[in-house]
Amino acid sequence: MNDPSVREVRARLRGARVVTVLTGAGISADSGVPTFRGADGLWRNFRAEELATPAAFARDPRLIWEWYNWRREIIATKQPNPAHFAVADMERRFEGFWLVTQNVDGLHRAAGSQQLSEIHGNIWQVRCTACARVETNRQVPLPLLPSCSRCGGLLRPHIVWFGEPLDQADLDRSFEAVRSCDVLLVIGTSGVVYPAASFASVAKGAGAFVCEINLDSTPNSHMVDVAIQGRAKDVVPSLL
Repeated sequence: MNDPSVREVRARLRGARVVTVLTGAGISADSGVPTFRGADGLWRNFRAEELATPAAFARDPRLIWEWYNWRREIIATKQPNPAHFAVADMERRFEGFWLVTQNVDGLHRAAGSQQLSEIHGNIWQVRCTACARVETNRQVPLPLLPSCSRCGGLLRPHIVWFGEPLDQADLDRSFEAVRSCDVLLVIGTSGVVYPAASFASVAKGAGAFVCEINLDSTPNSHMVDVAIQGRAKDVVPSLL
């Protein structure tokens, strides 16, 4: 990892006061977490887009919980990789730091990250459909119709499903972090899902240095300052 692009990002990080990181599925792929979408996302002839919706849960909550229990059982066997730990290390190194992740697997928290927005939710949290209470529950598997310990209402995964808005507080904090950073690292995301897809252009517009790290080029590769192709577990630690 003595590539000129890596050296340039290292130099930018050395001079940075505020750093923001955006991560997607690519950083967790190195831990063996499947995407649960696309070709490898089929489950009993269903696609994620058919299951991760409010309508699907209202129609058959047992089926949706069966799918999420299957996902939880897979993720429970996975551990943070060197890229997760490197991001957690960045939080300790910089005066200002914020992590925005599209992942719901909880691996950033497991690696020690605390300053973060999980904009799509967390698979280890559940939310009551009656009283809206959110709590962490790592039981695997959960009952197929789990109930709230406070009011007895039906629980659902605390995940932002297709057709649902992102939490406004998470959005506000994420855009604030993107607009105020000296360096933005975009790691393991294709950059096509909004609002995260706009983060690189927002950061650039505010004067930040933007680095993309991904296995392949993305629709944003042409507009960032440096695009490094490689596995997150190899590239991200080398930046430190």
